[in-house]
Amino acid sequence: MKIEIIDENQRLNNHSMQIIQDVIELGANYLNVSDEAEVDVTIVDNNEIRELNAIYRQIDRATDVLSFSMMEDVIGNPIDFSHLPIVHLGDIVISNDKVIEQAQDYGHSYERELAFLTIHGFLHLNGFDHMTEQEEAEMFGIQEKILEQYGLAR
Repeated sequence: MKIEIIDENQRLNNHSMQIIQDVIELGANYLNVSDEAEVDVTIVDNNEIRELNAIYRQIDRATDVLSFSMMEDVIGNPIDFSHLPIVHLGDIVISNDKVIEQAQDYGHSYERELAFLTIHGFLHLNGFDHMTEQEEAEMFGIQEKILEQYGLAR
C-alpha cells in the first residue's frame, strides 16, 4: 500500500508519521485492501480544516478528521475500479490541533488520538460510516481492534 503523508508545516515528528503509516497498513490488512492501493494523509491546523469543512460539508467550524473518498461518485454510490492496477482510495485530512486538544480532553496520549483519527478516516475511505447505531458499532469495533493490535487500546 502506498501512503503519502503531507505535512508541509512539519507538525509531526518521525514517530508520529510512522504511527500513521503503521495504522493504515494494519487497517488495509484487516480489510484486505490491495497492496496497489494509494492513500494521502494531510496534516493541517484548525484554520485549514475549518476552511475545508466549510467548503465541502457546509459546516463552518474546525473538525478533527475529514475523508475524501475516490471510491464513490458525487452522490455516494460505489465506483468499481477493480479493472485498474492502482487505485487511489482518497485523502484523509487531520487537524493536528484537534489531535492535541482531544488527547487532553479524553485523557489519553497524543499517539492514541492520532492513530484513532487515522484509522477512522481510513475506514471512511473504505465505505464505513457511523450514521446508524449498527454502522457505528461495526466501524468503532474495527477501529478498536486495529488500535488494540497496534498497542494503543483504551
